Amino acid sequence: MKRRDFITLLGGAAAWPLASRAQQPAMPVIGYLNLGSPESDTPRLTGLRRGLNQTGYVEGRNFVIEYRWAGNQADRLPALVADLVQLRVAVIVAAGLTPARAAKAATTSIPIVFGGGADPVNLGLVASLNRPGGNLTGFNAFNSELVAKGLALLHELVPSTATIGFLENPNNPSFELQTRDVLAAAPAIGLKVQVLKAGTDREIDAAFVSLVQAQTGALLVGGDLFFNNRIERLIELAARHAIPTMYTVREFVVAGGLISYGTSLIEEYRQVGLYAGRILKGEKPADLPVIQATKFELVINLKAAKALGLQTPDRLLALADEVIE
Repeated sequence: MKRRDFITLLGGAAAWPLASRAQQPAMPVIGYLNLGSPESDTPRLTGLRRGLNQTGYVEGRNFVIEYRWAGNQADRLPALVADLVQLRVAVIVAAGLTPARAAKAATTSIPIVFGGGADPVNLGLVASLNRPGGNLTGFNAFNSELVAKGLALLHELVPSTATIGFLENPNNPSFELQTRDVLAAAPAIGLKVQVLKAGTDREIDAAFVSLVQAQTGALLVGGDLFFNNRIERLIELAARHAIPTMYTVREFVVAGGLISYGTSLIEEYRQVGLYAGRILKGEKPADLPVIQATKFELVINLKAAKALGLQTPDRLLALADEVIE
């Protein structure tokens, strides 16, 4: 072989891998939209990645995520989701109902998978639970139905308390139902309810001051993305003011809180991840029924109970799905 021919052949061979890479399709992109901040998002992202992995998707290997956090400023959500639409992401994962509504307003073509705690039909996100229609589907954690049960369980833990506080977020449209259910359930078990509104960090601090001033004996924290983004803060305030507090997701208790009744954020977003993966493979949101939470856990932290001087009733311990010592 002549030297010139050999060099030409060698140069062509060196170019083959580049040409091959150029012909490979780009990895799909998932847009992730959250009202909160990265610091508070570990449980959701753990679950989301776990669900995607179970459908064969590994972040950085065969898909990427574009993250958008609003820093607890809801007015930033429209611009953030518009950016994801402009990027032409394959799927939008909306962490919470407020981001889901912003995403729905921004696009009718990009699939959206949401996690939330209120009936998405009543909120206008989907046409029905079994046949969502449109471009949205997701997970419903039933927070509105769970808070009344949580009130009764908290009363068992602190039976001498006559008044229990209920922390609601006035910026969350689902709280009207949660508050209604709590107020309706309270008289049947001989309780009064002090409703406290908090949609900012300052208002959370003020709510605990109000509880202390009113000598309210315990607190029920409503199911809400804003509160779930402040796990450490709420636990710290409850401990500082020695207020027995019930939460709606187990991550609070794992982090040192007293008691929770409800779902797991990790499990909720694992289901969201499974749906996102199925959509990446070609399924349509309109054909994927909204997932209804079926597993509700009672979790008790005995160390936190001891710090508050509480004796946990045997009945509650027997009912608990998990006891942290």
